[in-house]
Amino acid sequence: MQRLTSQGQAVVDDLAQRHGFSRDAVAHMLFAVLNGNGGMAQFSHPEFGGSGQWMRGGMLMLSDMFNHTLKGRVDALCHEIAEILANQPGLLQTSGNFQSQSQSGGGQQHQDSGMSRGSSSLFVSEPGDRWWPSELGVPNATGVQNDARYAYFADARRLAVRVGGNVRVYDTGDHRIGGFSQQQGSGGTITFTSQHGTVDLASLPVVSQDGHSFPSSSTAGKPAAATSSATTQAADPAQADIFSAIERLGDLKDKGLLTDEEFAAKKAELLKRL
Repeated sequence: MQRLTSQGQAVVDDLAQRHGFSRDAVAHMLFAVLNGNGGMAQFSHPEFGGSGQWMRGGMLMLSDMFNHTLKGRVDALCHEIAEILANQPGLLQTSGNFQSQSQSGGGQQHQDSGMSRGSSSLFVSEPGDRWWPSELGVPNATGVQNDARYAYFADARRLAVRVGGNVRVYDTGDHRIGGFSQQQGSGGTITFTSQHGTVDLASLPVVSQDGHSFPSSSTAGKPAAATSSATTQAADPAQADIFSAIERLGDLKDKGLLTDEEFAAKKAELLKRL
């Protein structure tokens, strides 16, 4: 469970004093609203009459359903917490709604993973939270799905994915990613959704793996207006570099770091430059 920073503790103290609840109750509601992405909360605490649910827009359900005074106090607390969280840059997911799916033929199951939050001054970052390359900075969103973790950097057009102990960074091009799905069974294929629909992760160019850079066919992350045609031409590798890159990809495939599909896709991409 995440822990509060000193600033987060101060926020809880202030809310507790002004709304007349204990620090424990306020902290419980803070995490409940956070887990509901600032728009809803499912909670269970004696000071709130037991279990209940709140949704921004006016819906509030308490076990003590006829205690209208308590309803008003809980609603006011939830709304103020939601406003505080909304003012924390990158804390709440803003790129769309992420619904879980369960289905698929052949007894396989898909589950979409919502993108979770970035860093915040209210919560202590756990040691394992920043597993992506440091040069990528702070992600717009992060997520977990089965055995895979994701960190999406929209401005840099990069997506970091960690499966087991391996971290790959992908060039997302013009995709604006909104959610992920990992297929269970049959190799655990990973897909994501963007404005172009559902896309196989393996179709994206791999920029680096475990800190080792790969040749990139994209100038993603740089404004097009600032990139001259001469610079673009200079960035294209010579033929010898292309064949060398293919050999390196072959070595990675032999070591099991690339699948056959990923190797074939990257090889085809490099050969198109000849």
